[in-house]
Amino acid sequence: MKQIESIKRVFVLCLGTIGIILQTLVYGWFWFKIYYPSYVSMPRINVDGYMVSSGLKLHFWGHVLVIFIYFLLMLFFSNTYGGLKIGYLKSMDIFLSQIFALFMVNVISYFQISLMRNWVVPVVPILKVFGIQLVLSFLWAVASNWLYRSIFPARQMLLVSGEYPVDDILRKFNSRKDRYNIVKCMNISEGIDKIEKEALERYDAVVIWDIPTKDRNNLLKFLYGHSIRVYLMPKITDVLVKGSTQMHLFDTPVLLLREYYLKVEERAIKRLIDIVCSLIMIVAFSPIMIITAIIIKIYDGGPILYKQIRCTENEREFKIMKFRSMRVDAEKDGVARLATKNDNRITPIGKFIRAVRIDELPQLFNILKGDMSFIGPRPERPEIIKQYMETMPEFAFRMKVKAGLAGYAQVYGKYNTTPYDKLKLDLAYIENYSVWLDFKLMLLTLKILFTPDATEGVEDSQITAMKK
Repeated sequence: MKQIESIKRVFVLCLGTIGIILQTLVYGWFWFKIYYPSYVSMPRINVDGYMVSSGLKLHFWGHVLVIFIYFLLMLFFSNTYGGLKIGYLKSMDIFLSQIFALFMVNVISYFQISLMRNWVVPVVPILKVFGIQLVLSFLWAVASNWLYRSIFPARQMLLVSGEYPVDDILRKFNSRKDRYNIVKCMNISEGIDKIEKEALERYDAVVIWDIPTKDRNNLLKFLYGHSIRVYLMPKITDVLVKGSTQMHLFDTPVLLLREYYLKVEERAIKRLIDIVCSLIMIVAFSPIMIITAIIIKIYDGGPILYKQIRCTENEREFKIMKFRSMRVDAEKDGVARLATKNDNRITPIGKFIRAVRIDELPQLFNILKGDMSFIGPRPERPEIIKQYMETMPEFAFRMKVKAGLAGYAQVYGKYNTTPYDKLKLDLAYIENYSVWLDFKLMLLTLKILFTPDATEGVEDSQITAMKK
């Protein structure tokens, strides 16, 4: 089993490297044929009539450095966006990740070439590079995933559950039948010995879904001892412990779970980033915000903005601002309710601005004011928080930090992800906070804007379950 996993890993690394090399070769060909001869070292005539160089004269290793920098940028952004997760993501998800990686790298490279020339260069060549790379990327993603799945079939897995129904977790795994195949389900009530014996039979992995802690610990030790892969759905306490700091005070490991979350210096850096980025984005997106405001007003004559009471750090209330996406009388009865799938309260314009997240842009002013941050748990309404806390008191933990425009739960979950799962995702962010994590989530948020299922409303059945 261990040998097979090693072969899989090497195979994926080789395919990923081939993909990045192909993209770099396209750029390298344009670099030697167009960029360097035409722009970087292109001579020009100055105001006195003398011929001068407008850029840099590179020797062999200078060219190598330029191409190598492009390769490193491709490696970084492809890895950040998930463009190298062959066999793990679907082909179109890999391709979408590659689109964002290529866009970011080519934008950076365009400005790099302009700096080397000491003036802006025509944008057409870099667009040609991007176009060719998109075709190559699509073919590479489809071929790589097909090759991987042809050689390595889906994992055959045993699901071990506790008192809660397995429908939800089965639905999640069944959505990726190409990678995971739940062959059999067993309940912990059948006995730990019977489950251990079954796990040794014919499975590539075991999924542990919400079983009592004592049974889980015993089963984990058994599976680890027999080198069997485990997919564990963590409890909230698991998420908290994962974010703890390991200390070496004595001759035994000590885990420190801090009573505070973001350090003083982290808060200062985070706030500085919020101020600078919100100002830049308000200026950059002002044309879109003005056009959106005009269209909303023309459509039904109602208010442009929708203001609503939400909770941020330490349960402090504030008024969040959004472009109105629902009818004026959407909540005429005064009852707070989440948007459902195919919600008839959403206007045609609202469907579009929600899909591309334009409705969230006014929250840049909330960030500038200090009520919110760019990255953090999404702010909820006081009524919904109260409703959640009746069955899930730990929901208050997510308000240990300032609410955010986007967050861990939005990047790795969906709008209709269950509140309990969202809570675990938000706590994973809080307990593992770093400036780099914020930067990574900002980059990934750009990708989420173009992921349709990230904005799906909740099903009516989910709302019923939340009330129980």
